[in-house]
Order: sequence, then structure tokens, then C-alpha cells
Amino acid sequence: MSRKTLSEGSALVVGGSGGMGAIICRTLAEAGSDIALTYRGNRERADQVAEQIRGSGRTVSVHQLDIANADSVAAVCAQIAADGRRLHTVVMASGSDIKQPLIRHLTPEDWRAVLDADVNGFFNVLHHTLPLLKAGGGGSYVHLSSCGIKRWPHGDVLSVGPKACIDSLLQGVAKEEGRHGVRANSVGVGVIETGIFLRLKAEGVFDEKWCSAALKNLCLKRFGQPQEIADAVLYLAAADYVTGQTIMVDGGYTV
Repeated sequence: MSRKTLSEGSALVVGGSGGMGAIICRTLAEAGSDIALTYRGNRERADQVAEQIRGSGRTVSVHQLDIANADSVAAVCAQIAADGRRLHTVVMASGSDIKQPLIRHLTPEDWRAVLDADVNGFFNVLHHTLPLLKAGGGGSYVHLSSCGIKRWPHGDVLSVGPKACIDSLLQGVAKEEGRHGVRANSVGVGVIETGIFLRLKAEGVFDEKWCSAALKNLCLKRFGQPQEIADAVLYLAAADYVTGQTIMVDGGYTV
């Protein structure tokens, strides 16, 4: 497919060392963007992704980041600002490594832990990056959300609940900051063959019965690939007249 191109400057990919994040980093770099990618614990993996991007001729920086720590977010954003390149895109590709409890089995402690890590963590990123986007004349937020915000998936409260909150916050950003050229959108992610899905499948949480039932709910009778999410992220990063939207990349789960 023909790929969109991005304006000069950098994209910050929070969680860029992950399975989905790495492909997003490479896709944005191929579209002409320099990359600032973050990792939480796996520096080796982050360096591997960075080396692949450098091989394509783009500039890349690697940052250790715990988004739940406001000081950590502030320090990374200060480093990005100091490099002198315009920040044009912020991609939220990180998330807690969650289990699949029903709401009635969810403990207040587990609920608070995920909200603190994901929702409050996102707000930390928003708080420190919004001035950078505005200073550069505008830009784009792209959040990896969940198709479950439109059709509830069994046992996915720890993914859908926090992501729905972030989506709502981003709609507010779209409304308030559009006059400054800042756009805010989400990708409603379906079952993608990477990351947590593969881990839970290997653990037997997503067994053959689960996979068969899931496929029956899809218009397209297959699970998605990470590149298909990255293509949607690139579209939203470059689509200058799209804001406040959630694009479902879910094989038709929400139809």
C-alpha cells in the first residue's frame, strides 16, 4: 500500500520497545519521522528497535520511562525538547500486563494499580507533551485503545475500563486544543497476534475454544497483525483533518 508521509520532526512512541510499539516505530520512521522511543525495563529490546530504525537513515533516541512517575515523564520530555527537533506526534503504545478477571472478581487493589499505571500515567504524558506539540505549531496524539469500548469483551475490564477513560480525555483534548493545531485520536485494537494475546494464548487462557468463538464474532475470519495497527497509527498521525475519533481495527468485531 502507499504510505503517508509525516512532517519534519520526531514522534514519541511510549512503549516503543514492545511488540506493537516496535512495528509502529519502524512504520513512522519509514514515513519520514525521527523517533523517540521509550521502554520500561527491557533496554536490550529497545536498543534493537533503535538500531533497526537507524538502519533506515532516521534519527532515534531511547529513553527509560515509567509513565506512572511524573518526574520520569518530565525528565524524558525535557530531553526530547533539548534535542531541538519538533515533536509532531505522541503515540501511546504502552499498557499494563493484565489478566482477564470478571468484574465481580476484580479487587480494588488491582483496579487502582492499573488505573494509576495507565490512566494517571497517560495524564502525566499528556501534561508534559502538550506544550511541546503546541510550541511546534500542533501535532497528533494517537492512543492504542480497545475495540471493547464499543462491544464488551468477556473478562477484559482491566483493558477496556482504563482505555475508555483515556479515549474520553482525548476527546476533550481534541475539542479544546484543535484551535492550536493539536489533534487527538485512538485506534480501537482488536485481537492482534502479538504481545499479551500471544502470552495468554500460550498460558491457555485463550484456548482453541476461545479462539474459535472469537473468530465467529469477526466479519473477517482471521486475527489481526501488528502492521495493520501501525498502518492505522500512521494514518491518524498524518491525517490533518481527523480528530476526536476512534478507528476500529478489529476485523469487524464491533459490527
